[in-house]
Amino acid sequence: MPDRILKPWPFTPAPQLVADLGGTNTRVALADGGVLRQGSIRRFANAGHTSLSDILRAYLAQTATTECSGVCVAVAGPVADGRARMTNLDWEITRDDLAALGGCDKVFILNDLQAQGHALAGLDPRHVHLLMPGEPETSTPSSNVATRLVVGAGTGFNAAPVFSGPQGVFVPPSETGHIHLPHHTEAETALARHLAKLHGIATLEEALSGRGLVALHHWTSGTDIAAADLIAALAARDPRARETGALYAGLMGRVLASLALVHLPYGGIYLIGGVARAMAPYLIDLGMVDAFTRMGRFSAHMARFSVSVVEDDYAGLLGCAAHLAAQRA
Repeated sequence: MPDRILKPWPFTPAPQLVADLGGTNTRVALADGGVLRQGSIRRFANAGHTSLSDILRAYLAQTATTECSGVCVAVAGPVADGRARMTNLDWEITRDDLAALGGCDKVFILNDLQAQGHALAGLDPRHVHLLMPGEPETSTPSSNVATRLVVGAGTGFNAAPVFSGPQGVFVPPSETGHIHLPHHTEAETALARHLAKLHGIATLEEALSGRGLVALHHWTSGTDIAAADLIAALAARDPRARETGALYAGLMGRVLASLALVHLPYGGIYLIGGVARAMAPYLIDLGMVDAFTRMGRFSAHMARFSVSVVEDDYAGLLGCAAHLAAQRA
């Protein structure tokens, strides 16, 4: 009995706080050593909150968490000098604010695609659906050598390469969604001119994000429809919806092909985000493969790149946890 009394209780360290801040929703969880705590994930609608700190304070109160050993936040916007500003939301996130909120110095702010890139190695294979096969050795996210590419289509659009080496995983920040939209056909050129008149520049995001999908349908049909209703119309094989879907699939195929030749992701291309997941069942049927492989002298080379869709809505949280775990104390 005395031995039992003197035996110390197991030590449970303070958890790490991870968050994935998108344009519409914020996902938050607790993590330990790169693993998300079971049952800790919460989703908050950004509408009705004044800042990320507001959401995180609410989360910490809900989970009765009083101490954090680290904080990592993924943000849908550019990050520089410990500060991030949302692209599609008027919020600013700073390292100092997160450190004060978490009560710790181990604080990181990542671009959202950086977090998705860090998540690839830890994804459950059941949550990765292959759309276009590449060469056998390049069609799995478990590769520790070949470059991979994550492409996000949701409230916004972005893409980033994922490099693996002796020092671990490196995912450079990127704002790919704001580069020029490619246009090869007369219809695509007319669309680009139309988008440029509206926004000053025709970008990838204005065509391939959620609002981009809505804009494409207005362009092809002259009618306005919510993205969710358009996806439902695609499932019902509505001709007007399929015309919009074909335009989207062609543009997506060309964008992925261009990015593939820039980064040579022989480890695979991974589509993430709500719009990518919703459109995935229709992309192949509506012509993405033809647009992806039609690259002139490099057409045959395009068969080396696989394209998959990540169906895990919480991969960004996993990536934040993995990034924290990889940091030296």
